[in-house]
Order: sequence, then C-alpha cells, then structure tokens
Amino acid sequence: MSLSREKVNFLSQILAKGLAELPGVTFSAPENTVRLEIVRAIQDALKLEDAIDTAVRRTLNSYARKIVEGSREWDVMYQKLYEEELARR
Repeated sequence: MSLSREKVNFLSQILAKGLAELPGVTFSAPENTVRLEIVRAIQDALKLEDAIDTAVRRTLNSYARKIVEGSREWDVMYQKLYEEELARR
C-alpha cells in the first residue's frame, strides 16, 4: 500500500498531538522530533508491507498451475502466504 507524503505527514501530526494530549505522557524530545520518528515508523511499515506483497505475488506466480488473481482461491492463498511471510520477517 502506498500513502502520499502529505498523508503520512498528516497522520504523524494527528498521532503526535494525540500522544501529547494523553494524561501522563511527556516527550523527552521536541514534539516535531517525535512526529518525524512517527513518519519514519509509518514509512518503514509501508516498505515492509510492499516487500511482503512482492514476495507473496512472486510465490503465487511461480506455481505451475496459474491461480487467477481476484478469485477466492487466490485470496485465500495470498492471505496464507502473506501471514507466513510476515511471521518470517
């Protein structure tokens, strides 16, 4: 999944502000530093998701019997392989 830079920044602002407003939460760094760390974490998660998606699609395409994308069988196999790849990483 891909999110635009603007969406990632928007989400990071919401999360940083939400965390700052929680009772008992204090940042040991400036709020912008926390926000930038949230941006990095979101980008890392999206990169991991893309890498897993690529690996799963490569595996599905390597089968001798072609499975049609969008079919129930493809969806079930994709989910199974995705979960296995996620657990591996």
